[in-house]
Amino acid sequence: MATSTLLAREKLLETARTLPAAPQVLAALGELLQDVNADIAEVGDLIKRDAALTARVIRMGNSAVFGGGGVGSLDEAVGRVGFGEIYRIVGAAATASLADRALAFYGIEAEALRESLLFHAIASEEVAQTAGLDVRPAYTAGLLRALGMMVLDRVARERLSAAEAFDPARHTGYVMWEGISFGLSNAEVASMILSDWRFPAEVVAGVREHLLLRSSDFGSRLACVLNVAGALAAETGRALPGDRAYWALEPRRLEIVGLSADDARAAGERAQHQFERLRLALA
Repeated sequence: MATSTLLAREKLLETARTLPAAPQVLAALGELLQDVNADIAEVGDLIKRDAALTARVIRMGNSAVFGGGGVGSLDEAVGRVGFGEIYRIVGAAATASLADRALAFYGIEAEALRESLLFHAIASEEVAQTAGLDVRPAYTAGLLRALGMMVLDRVARERLSAAEAFDPARHTGYVMWEGISFGLSNAEVASMILSDWRFPAEVVAGVREHLLLRSSDFGSRLACVLNVAGALAAETGRALPGDRAYWALEPRRLEIVGLSADDARAAGERAQHQFERLRLALA
C-alpha cells in the first residue's frame, strides 16, 4: 500500500487525538486571555479539563520560582502566578505532558525533546519581543512545532514497523528522511493538526513554513522568527539533530525579522535565563 494512502489526513488526525489534550487547552486559553473580563475561575475551569495539566500547574505554582509551597488548588496557583505569566506556565506544562516519550524513529529522548521545545519557544518569544512583534504566537508555535514528529513517530510505531529510522549519517535532515518514509514533512503534519485544533491561522502558517524550504515561506515573518530561534537553539546545543540543517542566522532571515545578529544573540541570552527559570519550576 502506498505511503500516501497510509498517511491520509484522517489517519494523521486520528493519531493526533491519542496525544494529551493539553495543547488544545492552551489554544482555548489563548482565546480566553484576550478577553479583558476573564477571571481566575474561568482560567481555572479551562485548565481543569486536563487532569495531568492541572497537577503540573499546581506543582509549578508551589515551586521556589514562584515563592515556594502553600498552593493547594489550581485557583491558588493561577492567583500566585498571575495572568501575565499563566499562558507561559501552562504552555511549559503542556509541553512537558505532550513530550512524554522518546521518539524512537527520530532517535530523540523525551527529556531532550522537552528541553529543545521549551528553549525554542522561549527564544521565539524573546526574538519576537525584541522585534516588536506579538510574543504569544511565537511562544505557542515554538512549543508545538514538533507535533508532526510526535504523530509521525506514532504512525511509524503502529503502522510502519519496518520503516527505517532517521540516520544523521545518511539523511541531511528530518525532511529528507520524512519524504522517503512518509511522503510529507513533520511541519506539514503539525500545521494540519494545529488547524484542526483551531489554533490561530498565523501560528498554523508559521509552523508550516518555519523550516524555510521554499522561497514563499519567507513571506511569513513568524516562520522567520521561529527559524532564527532555531539557530539560537543550535548555538546553545539544544537543537534536535535532524533540524540543524535548517537553522541559520543569515542576513535575509534576520532582515525579515528586523534584527541584527547581535540583537538575536542577545535575545538568546535572555532566553537562556528564562529557560533555566521555567525548567526549575517544572522540576
